[in-house]
Amino acid sequence: MKTADPELMRAINRLNVLDTIRRHGPISRVEISDRTQLSTTTVSAITASLLDDGLILSRHLGDIRTEGARGRPRVMLELNPDAARVVGAKIAANRMVFVVTDFCGNVLSSLSLPIRIDRQPIGVIADLIEDGVRRCVVDAGLSLEDVDRVCLGLPGVIEHRTGKIRSSPVLREVNIDFAGEMTARFGTPTIIESDAHAVTLGHHWFGKARDLEDMVLISLEQTLGLGVLHRNDLFRGAGGLSHNLGDLVLVASPEGTVRLASQAGENAILASRPADGRFAEAIRLGRGIQHAQALVLAQDNDLIAAAQRAGAAIGLTLANIVTLFAPPRVIFVGSSLDLGAPFIDSIRSAYEISVPPSLQGVAELVFDNSSDELWAQGAAAVALYELYESPWNTTGPAL
Repeated sequence: MKTADPELMRAINRLNVLDTIRRHGPISRVEISDRTQLSTTTVSAITASLLDDGLILSRHLGDIRTEGARGRPRVMLELNPDAARVVGAKIAANRMVFVVTDFCGNVLSSLSLPIRIDRQPIGVIADLIEDGVRRCVVDAGLSLEDVDRVCLGLPGVIEHRTGKIRSSPVLREVNIDFAGEMTARFGTPTIIESDAHAVTLGHHWFGKARDLEDMVLISLEQTLGLGVLHRNDLFRGAGGLSHNLGDLVLVASPEGTVRLASQAGENAILASRPADGRFAEAIRLGRGIQHAQALVLAQDNDLIAAAQRAGAAIGLTLANIVTLFAPPRVIFVGSSLDLGAPFIDSIRSAYEISVPPSLQGVAELVFDNSSDELWAQGAAAVALYELYESPWNTTGPAL
């Protein structure tokens, strides 16, 4: 029988211990052993190596003991926040958000730039991103030489392993080696990730999935995105491809193919109503959904019907996703949630009708209007994963 590669197994055990400390620290070695099912000898060897590398810190509890107390002070382990500095960014059509975090994911500085970029040449977009990253780094009291990784989260189809953007609604061009371009500009390894994958890790680290190892996230913005977390790791396609949920086929016939984006994408929803006056200006400025929210509250029948149709298409899609993965929790994020009850209630209703009876009640549905900062924190989490949680990943060194 062929055995696993010893080096790979050691790396997996190391990241398992490190992630356990991240999620549950301060934590003792005995508790780490219980949670990871590794022997105390193995845990002791791994934590000694992590301490030597400066990735974790130890602190003693009970140095001052009451009279009659026995034994040594209890040693607790936690991540060393100074072990790394990373930058995460959410790049959307009408805004860019940047954060600098430490090794624990704590935000050291943040920057939000409300600027529309989807009509700009790629060189201009790269300039704006570079300026945003550099300014956020300076605001954190650092220089780029102090930064270990940069991760940029963009909508579209992203090839994570190569850093190639196959397509994105914020870019005119396709098949762009954006990681190579930005790495050369920063002089720092730069990762390109889908924004849906980034916010999935954001929720896993800081948000509504901190208690889970498995979950699904659906991003409802200009692009419909999907994030699948399994055993604390993101599921990606061939070449590390992200998933563009909007490309999912709802109907295929000789008359044509109907894809989800044509029914539930923001452009499809906004196109349901004549774009005139203030509404047209809002769409032009990339604020169409925010204005649509006000119109829905004012009982605009066209937009309410469009929101309900979109919700029904999403609900049907959700039932298929739950049928495939049976996740304990599905988190919805994105600006389309601003459409409110007509949209969200339609998702719930279509899902309940469509999900198989055997899977009723399996998945908890959570609708979350997360701040853009959480998306950027998620991109920072991707950078941290590259540093220490993927020893089999060939894009960067594992610690």
